[in-house]
Amino acid sequence: MISVWNGFAMKLGMRASALPLVFIFSSLALSLSACSDDADEVQREAAPENDGIYGFVDGCYTMDAVAPGKAKAKFLAPADDGQGFAFSAADAASASRFTMRASDLATYLFYDEEEQYFVAEEGEFVRKAELSSDIFELDDAYLPGAQWQLEVSVHDETRFQLRHLKSGQYLTTGGLTESADEAAVVTLYPAEGCAEYPELTVDAEGEVTPRQFDDGSVWGIVETHSHILSNFGFGGAGIFHGSAFHPLGVEHALPSCEMFHAAEGRADLFGFGFDQGDDLDQDALLQGIVTGRTPEFNHHTEGYPEFTDWPSAHDSSTHQTQYYTWMKRAYLGGLRLMVQHATTNQIICELLAGSDTQPIRYSCNDMVAVDRIIEETRNLERYIDAQEGGPGKGWFRIVESPEEARQVINEGKMAIVLGIETSNLFDCFLTPPDGKERCTEQDVVEKLDEYYEKGVRVIFPVHKYDNGFSAGDGHRSIIELGNFIQTGHKSNFVEDCPDIPSVFDKGDVQFGGLNGPRDNYFADPLYDMSGFGDDPVGTLFDHVGMLNGGPLEGDYCMNAGLTPLGEFLIEELMKRGMVIEIDHLPRRSYERAFEMLETNDYPAVGSHGNNNNGKLYELGGVSKFNFKSCSDPSQPGTRDDNLQERIALIEAAGGYPAEGFGFDLNGFAGAPGPRFGDNSVCSEPQENPVTYPFDSFSGEVTFTEPRVGDRTIDFNTEGFAHIGMLPELIEDVRNDGVSDEDLDPLFRSAEGYLRMWEKSIERGEALGSAQ
Repeated sequence: MISVWNGFAMKLGMRASALPLVFIFSSLALSLSACSDDADEVQREAAPENDGIYGFVDGCYTMDAVAPGKAKAKFLAPADDGQGFAFSAADAASASRFTMRASDLATYLFYDEEEQYFVAEEGEFVRKAELSSDIFELDDAYLPGAQWQLEVSVHDETRFQLRHLKSGQYLTTGGLTESADEAAVVTLYPAEGCAEYPELTVDAEGEVTPRQFDDGSVWGIVETHSHILSNFGFGGAGIFHGSAFHPLGVEHALPSCEMFHAAEGRADLFGFGFDQGDDLDQDALLQGIVTGRTPEFNHHTEGYPEFTDWPSAHDSSTHQTQYYTWMKRAYLGGLRLMVQHATTNQIICELLAGSDTQPIRYSCNDMVAVDRIIEETRNLERYIDAQEGGPGKGWFRIVESPEEARQVINEGKMAIVLGIETSNLFDCFLTPPDGKERCTEQDVVEKLDEYYEKGVRVIFPVHKYDNGFSAGDGHRSIIELGNFIQTGHKSNFVEDCPDIPSVFDKGDVQFGGLNGPRDNYFADPLYDMSGFGDDPVGTLFDHVGMLNGGPLEGDYCMNAGLTPLGEFLIEELMKRGMVIEIDHLPRRSYERAFEMLETNDYPAVGSHGNNNNGKLYELGGVSKFNFKSCSDPSQPGTRDDNLQERIALIEAAGGYPAEGFGFDLNGFAGAPGPRFGDNSVCSEPQENPVTYPFDSFSGEVTFTEPRVGDRTIDFNTEGFAHIGMLPELIEDVRNDGVSDEDLDPLFRSAEGYLRMWEKSIERGEALGSAQ
């Protein structure tokens, strides 16, 4: 035994007599460590298999963590006072169970079984039942401290580290650190018994199978005219209320609108003006502008989960109708292509913000809103990818060419095309604000290049108000007043009009006292409206008398057309192969633009329904149709008459027999109303309501009654409340006797749009090479 000790001691360089002391002290140290504060730490098991940083969405997990270089870990659990969290639990049974809700790609909210969030504030772990957000704080940069970016650990590739989104710091077992090297090594273990994160249901079962027509055409419906994210227009607060998504979920995307629209919705003057339609009481509107409130109750304000009044696309213009789960329901029903137009209105924004009627988060400038909407559309794509498990996995795909769109649609996903529809395109004003000059051709070239690079492929040269490219679209009512404020000019309506169809530039003039036609479009403005943004009521006060002149009856139109810069814009759009939207051109502008299109054999889009008596189809252009709102008991199966009439025009022009929708949701355009009940839009009794469940047109998906939070929507008595009611609309006309063969052109409409786009590119290349 002594020889063994001597040999071992020699290898250690120690005297044999000292060796027993080493073992004594080592044993003592081990026994002491067993009595230390680490006694209830657990030895880590091997990390569970997982799908990587994107793969934890909506799963239920416990979390343990250990400092780098350590072999033992503790689980995250509520602190003793219940107000915070600590890595203190000895095992998973004692740990908090978290639903990991994706806030962005590889970014999660940790929501425990008692519906509390894991938050870090000033380096401390906090347990919160509610989060604030940029919406409630009216702070565009606000972050709540609850979002955690999941990364692969720099110390263990089978485990993770968490980076706090708000601070940029890394999670440790006791707080946060600036250094990734000091970040805790985290393991996530599958668990059960988690809380369900608040979200709206899709109310459909089944999956999309990629499909094409036998001739190779893509299968699916096009929505030619949409505004998914109008909430980021109008100063980005609540003038238009509710978003298609929010990183913190539905409670922040679709909350009550009361903080913006006030109690009873009485600060929602914009909605009040639009929702009254032809029944608008001008005196009540003017009173509202002065006081900042409608004269009486306007609408209920409750959002998630009650949704008492909204969404209601049929009769509520200032509330979101395209939340992403509603879009998914439409996609499951056959929607495969959407044109997403950035839209806003600087004058409406300045009116409500400058009078302190409603707040804003950033500038009312049109192009500020356009930039933000483009950015947020890409963020929405990321958000949906995050919910579906990672980059590229979502069904919502932004495309920049018809080739990309074909690929996306043939994969069974939905292609999104970016567009712009706003009055002050590229800040090219008719009456530039102080410090700005009128746009030049060079300005137009630079802006087209900039926005093409951003992915924009569809453009309206003009929207509601006069700009540097064209007179405004001629829309009447409150838009007459808006154009006066925008330009400092009286209205420019005359009765000597081109014989050409128009969506907006026609009919009576509502504010006759505001009309004062001028021969020189670029004449100096008669009125200085430059103070409107700061003092809307005061600036308008001296001109109120002009609003009392009564209407002008007759067929009036705008007394101006395309400017030289407007013609240059259209030429440049054609050279780039971009899609030109022409339905907001007033009659004189439309007439000249159509001449240019015909000369160059270039197609265009009439997404508000004007096909110029079929001439648009002769160019390879596309328009849109509506189903009849009501069935005719004596003529069942005729609610698609408008579609069939248009298909006949297309075929007569030698075009591809297809036509899609242009609902213009979130664009203040209304939507199909109900056929049944007290609010029916039909004059005759209706039959064959939608019943549940029913199958999609393709037969792949079964739809159940649509719910929004606590509210069940009855399509029969409420109509097309949001985009997710598209399957109901199609089922409704099928119930009325419209055959699947009759609907074939609708499901070919995505193909029809892509063919128009392809011809635009082809003609653009030819025009460019001819220079």
